[in-house]
Amino acid sequence: MDRRIQKSKKAIMEAFMTLVLEKELENITIGEIAEKANVNRGTIYLHFDDKYDLRDKCLDHYLIQLTKTCIQDHKEEKITSKASLIRIFEHLEVNYEFYSSMLSNKESPVFRKRMKEIFRDGLINRLDLFEQKANKEISVEFLVSAGVGVLEWWIYNSKPYPVPIIVEQLWQLINSIKCNSL
Repeated sequence: MDRRIQKSKKAIMEAFMTLVLEKELENITIGEIAEKANVNRGTIYLHFDDKYDLRDKCLDHYLIQLTKTCIQDHKEEKITSKASLIRIFEHLEVNYEFYSSMLSNKESPVFRKRMKEIFRDGLINRLDLFEQKANKEISVEFLVSAGVGVLEWWIYNSKPYPVPIIVEQLWQLINSIKCNSL
């Protein structure tokens, strides 16, 4: 991809994220995004259909980073490993402003849905707790909902516990589910 295109897209996404931190999505205009990114409105429409497409692309960008952070170079490592959980929470901590803004405004349901999809995809193929399909599907859904719920709670409550403590507690809960289910 041409460097100028990359630079424009990056500027647009950064401008959008700055504005999302300041106000609700429905109150943000393409004109404001263009002004903050120092591009023409047409440039935005060249890369994005509208501000909702831009939101989706920003979400994808951060969630892809989250996925890469989680898995890193450990392709053989299960996504449910403690090290994976530490990397997830460290990523959330580093990108706290973004995740906080996504969870504290009306975009929360969209963000939550996308986050659950990523975790579900990561778990469904890596979680070998159960032989039976129904037990595996129910367990995956439970772990995804509980895990995303804890992530949301942690961010929404301004990271009330440091990463090692929240991960240790979550890890103990996951292991108690594994032990009680076999």
